[in-house]
Amino acid sequence: MSVVTTVCAGAGCVRREAAGRARRPAAAASRLCLDCHERLVRDLNRLPELYEECARHLDGGGGDRSLEKTSGGPLPGMPFNLRAADVRTSILSVLSGWASLVLEERGLAGPRRAVGPLVHFLTRNGTWLAAHPAAGEVSAEVAQLVRRALGVIDPATSRRIAVGECVEPGCSGALTAVVRPRQPRLPATITCGADASHHWVGHEWLQLSRRIGAAATAAVSGAAGETGATGTAALPALAGTVTDLEAEVRWMTAADIARLWDMPPGSVYRHASTQKWRRRSRNGRTYYHAGDVYETLHGRDAAA
Repeated sequence: MSVVTTVCAGAGCVRREAAGRARRPAAAASRLCLDCHERLVRDLNRLPELYEECARHLDGGGGDRSLEKTSGGPLPGMPFNLRAADVRTSILSVLSGWASLVLEERGLAGPRRAVGPLVHFLTRNGTWLAAHPAAGEVSAEVAQLVRRALGVIDPATSRRIAVGECVEPGCSGALTAVVRPRQPRLPATITCGADASHHWVGHEWLQLSRRIGAAATAAVSGAAGETGATGTAALPALAGTVTDLEAEVRWMTAADIARLWDMPPGSVYRHASTQKWRRRSRNGRTYYHAGDVYETLHGRDAAA
């Protein structure tokens, strides 16, 4: 399959272009840049859990979810979430459609028609899909499925918090944290408004806060050099955001750690004991120092 495009066709780069910024170059032998390719794989891997989360909202138990009444089924008249059902149908249909394309063009044995096996099949063929003429459509459709599923799961309760300027080189976008208090299994995320591939999940907040802090320090040093200002009077508004963000992640409960790193609470307590994490108690609850947590669990992730 020949690849003739030189700019990325991925959903992230399409959004960059819509925001007035140039698309990134496509990777060698691909129609997607590395960021959009990684985002496609990441979004695919999110779909099985999102599919199951939508199932938990089928009875309307998740709050205001565009409820309708159904006149059939074992419980006539029970609330039924048409949006959740529609998203689940779309996830299965879209995944099946792209799997069929791979099967037809590559002559491979097909997976079972279920979300988990379909996602596994597509991610195994991710490099081939990224080089296909329809790579842009794959990227856009999968990204849309994720957005629609999140809209069903938590459309009204998400809290958006302005964090500051994006820390990625050359990016002028603004970072926003999205916290979903009613969905503890879905980590809080920080995403750049100009480029969705600039994306951090909850357990990466500490690392991000350090990068923001370094940027703020550099900005302060530059301002002081130009104006002769010193001390806190020269701090930009970003510095306050850094303080707020670090306060948010400085101390964490065992439940927070288990959710953000997707591990059993028992493993959290084991790490806390063996690695001698710093701790403090407040109102009868134990909190662990996020720096110690990150040092231990980031090392575990890197070795995985």
